[in-house]
Amino acid sequence: MTSRAPLEPRQLGDPLGEQHRLITGRAVLSIPTRDVVHVTGADRERFLNVLLSRDVGSLPAGASDEALLLDAAGHVQFAVGAVGGADDDVWLLPERGGAERVVEWVHKMRFMLRVDAEDATSRFAQVGWFAVNGRDWQPALEQLADFVWCDPWAHLAVGGWQYADAETVEYETWTWRIAFVDGSRRAEAKTLLDDAEVRRSGGDAWQALRIAAARPREADEVDDRTIPHELDWLRSAVHLDKGCYPGQETIAKVHNLGHPPRRLVLLQLDGSDTWVEHGDAVLAGDQQVGTVTTGGMHWEMGPVALAVVRRGLALDAELTVQHGDETMVARQEAIVPADAGGLAASAVRDLRRARRRAH
Repeated sequence: MTSRAPLEPRQLGDPLGEQHRLITGRAVLSIPTRDVVHVTGADRERFLNVLLSRDVGSLPAGASDEALLLDAAGHVQFAVGAVGGADDDVWLLPERGGAERVVEWVHKMRFMLRVDAEDATSRFAQVGWFAVNGRDWQPALEQLADFVWCDPWAHLAVGGWQYADAETVEYETWTWRIAFVDGSRRAEAKTLLDDAEVRRSGGDAWQALRIAAARPREADEVDDRTIPHELDWLRSAVHLDKGCYPGQETIAKVHNLGHPPRRLVLLQLDGSDTWVEHGDAVLAGDQQVGTVTTGGMHWEMGPVALAVVRRGLALDAELTVQHGDETMVARQEAIVPADAGGLAASAVRDLRRARRRAH
């Protein structure tokens, strides 16, 4: 599997063409990538804001955000998109297959709070697309939808922090939207798209574009040791000035005093037509220094992958990826740099140097 959780159908006969049409607003992804959990109740704001990494419980109607549930050690438990509802409610959007877990979490943790959660995934048809100016069908689809989630990855969120060099990843190209259309209007949505001659894309097209944008996906990039800093997820899913929540101490400590033990990289692979897969070993010589999280074939960049590697791996290290019996040469582009974090410690060192020079 190029991904731990591939989106089926993976291809519709023209994977590279599907990518180009998708990124230019001439195709959509109609494969569900998210589940839907409807959160209601007078105490929903307090409940969500106390436990998640951003204040998604108080979103205005129609506003989009993203948040993480962390354990006490700061490890990612799950990620959710969020959209403010129109009736004092919130739509949480865990990745596909995650609704049951989120509902159980709400019911387990609410105690005496007046908050409830319902798996509403089956109520909606999902249509995903990249926002492109001049595509008249896009605003028409938004009008048809009950709500639309605008993926916040394209821009640095308020209260967030970006470790990556802005020149490494063109974040602004990730203008991903998902319309959640009531099932009773599914035929209207199909007619709208067909009349506008909008094509469909398979899951591999979306995955390859996600790799190029270095967009983390829980199903692929997260394991039981992942902290948000390793994936540059502070830029969209964490508010550094937010009040106390599980894992906040780790978020602050690593950001200000330490460094994440691993870091996300984009791998450019040799010209082989072979796609690397989730779990393939990244090697420096004979030593494993990381693991591929997602592989794909990009319509412009060729064979690419996201991988998580050791923090101390040199940027100019000669790397290979072992895929079965095949070994492929890889060149890394750092998404999260080796010196990510440690902001306060770095400031203290600079101050001490300045004082020594003054004396």
